This record gives sequence, C-alpha cells and structure tokens, in this order.
Amino acid sequence: MKAEFFFDVVCPWCYVGKVRLVRALKLRPELHVDVRFTSFLLNPEMPRGGADRQSHLERKLGGPSRVNRMNNAVSEAGLIEGIKFNFDRIYRMPNTIHAHRLIKFATRQGMTIPVIDTLFKSYFREGVDIGLIEDLIELGTELGLDEMEMARYLYSDLDFASVMNDNARVHRLGVSGVPCVVVDDRFAISGAQEADVLVRLLDLAAENQLEQVSALMP
Repeated sequence: MKAEFFFDVVCPWCYVGKVRLVRALKLRPELHVDVRFTSFLLNPEMPRGGADRQSHLERKLGGPSRVNRMNNAVSEAGLIEGIKFNFDRIYRMPNTIHAHRLIKFATRQGMTIPVIDTLFKSYFREGVDIGLIEDLIELGTELGLDEMEMARYLYSDLDFASVMNDNARVHRLGVSGVPCVVVDDRFAISGAQEADVLVRLLDLAAENQLEQVSALMP
C-alpha cells in the first residue's frame, strides 16, 4: 500500500498531521504502508529571504486576533500529540524550497524522517530560520549528513525543478491546502486528522485492495 503525505515544513498543522499519521501507521503494522513525503509550497511567492512571520500571517489570515486563534488551536492540538510549539521564538516566515531540497537530498541517504522531524522541531520549537542554507547545513550535519556534500548540493540548483514539479502536481490533483494524505492514489483526506480517522482511511484502502484481488479470482 502506498501513502503520500503532502506537506510544508512551515505548516504547523502539517507537524501535527505527520505525528498523527505515524501513530496511525503504528496501529496497522500489518498493512506495510510505503509512505512518501511530497513537497508543497504553502507560500510559493515568498521572497528567498523570507518575511516577518507575524506580519505575513496577519495579512494572510486577516489580522492579529485570527493569528492568535490559529496559534492557540494548533498549540492545544500539539500538546495532545507531545509537540510544544514556541511561536514566540519564530520571527521569520522562510521560503521553504531549500528545506524541501534538503529533504530530497536526505531521502537519497535514507534519512527522510529524521530530517523532516528536525526541520519541524527546529522551526517550531527553536525558531531556527530553515530558509537559510547555512542553518540547513548545520542541522543536517548534526544528523550525520556529509557537510561538504550538502553544501555543494544546496548551493547548486539541483532539485529546484523537482520541488516545483512536486508542488505543481499536488495542485493538479486539486489539493489547495496541507496536510493532505492520499492512499493508493485513490483515497484522500485533508487536514491534520486524528489518528483513528487515518486508520479508517487505511482500512478502507486495504478493503479495496482485497475486493480487487477477489474480483480477479475465478
């Protein structure tokens, strides 16, 4: 079974959604789900140097009160999942294309999950500017990735097109927001759904697979 998780690393609900997806998968170990993480650019027009986070969110959501409501809602959900958001430490809303490129680099090293987890934690708990190549190299080095190889990669144009193509494909599928989980290219659900909801989605896909096998049997 294949599952795709569409996400951006500056999306707090994606952080919650990723933790819930992992929990759901642990509840169905017999399904052997191949999870793929697909880039989505929440702010595709973001300048390369990023922007002031508070000002950006106020413009996007419609004022400081709505930003506070979102922060409070996601903080409450995060605490249930063992995530402590420190929004007061975050000053920049980064352009995330380099972060997504780092994830692609890490995937080739078998380090997808550790890098994604580190990016989420570093941004939402410590306020690290994950749009800066220097900071990304430091984070990757701490995880054991080769510093020089990472630097050559991130300071090149490798995988720029790949990230943009991922983002375009997600939009072509009709997805306009993240997180979103798609199972077997057929069953999809948007939002940071509870683990039990995701389990039902996995079960639905599993039942569909069994029905297809049964239909082929004489």
